[in-house]
Amino acid sequence: MKDFSAIRVLVIDDEPAICMSLTAFLEDYGFKSSSAESAEEALDLMKNNTYDVCIVDLRLPGMSGEDLILQARERYPNQRHVIYTGSISYNLSDKLMALGMLPQHVFLKPVRVLTLLVKCIKTLADETPGNED
Repeated sequence: MKDFSAIRVLVIDDEPAICMSLTAFLEDYGFKSSSAESAEEALDLMKNNTYDVCIVDLRLPGMSGEDLILQARERYPNQRHVIYTGSISYNLSDKLMALGMLPQHVFLKPVRVLTLLVKCIKTLADETPGNED
């Protein structure tokens, strides 16, 4: 089994409490985690840091979460994404599905079983080129 400390996760959400709690949860699990409160801040962090998986809120100030994913994937093709949204009616767009995103990569707030999120992050990180066991 892969050591979670090798997986770098970026949490992007405009609600500081969600960023803090989700980042702390991931760190407790052993992931290397960071957070950003906007898409622009996340893109800035990505310039100097490598992230295997980003957990992205869709409704962000400025650039939307979907636009962030599209730009990040263009710049960092090995990066994978999980959507974390409060919108119960959200469906993946054709553009995100074309990147390989699946319905199981979408989590509704609040996630009741956080171990499912952990499993999704690990699976996505394992799919990243160069990270195979």
